[in-house]
Amino acid sequence: MSDTDGEFTVAELVAYCETQARLLHGRAETLTEETSALLSEIDSELATLGSRLDDQAGVSQSQSPESPELRADDDLDALEALEADLTEKQAEVEAKQTRHDDIEALMAGYLELADQLGTDAPAPSRALKRVMQFEHDRDAPAYFDERVTLLDAATGGDDSDG
Repeated sequence: MSDTDGEFTVAELVAYCETQARLLHGRAETLTEETSALLSEIDSELATLGSRLDDQAGVSQSQSPESPELRADDDLDALEALEADLTEKQAEVEAKQTRHDDIEALMAGYLELADQLGTDAPAPSRALKRVMQFEHDRDAPAYFDERVTLLDAATGGDDSDG
């Protein structure tokens, strides 16, 4: 905020939008790393599953007829648990990818808004309204867990009218 009259300057609002975009970029990178780690876990578990299925096929061919059902039930339970874990991780990957895409879109929007404000050079009060409308329309506060957006500051953190 400028020291002149308690109002933001357009340059400060442009810098704010650019900062928000950089913060979102960092969050997107973190999500990419988390998603990659989950995909590696899934690959590892799929390899384990393939190995267990190969082992199962080898055991069932050489297994004695006295206990095939007990072994098959144990293996089936283990495979079902592994499948459930894989399904859960795949859903988590999809959720992270969706969140990543949403963050990327919001980041691009902030950069576009910064560019527009810098080019149009509206009155500071009009520029502030544009930033707050942008944040409201895109539910920007939901993407900043540890940072207060201008919309949060203006509404006391309660944007429940939308």
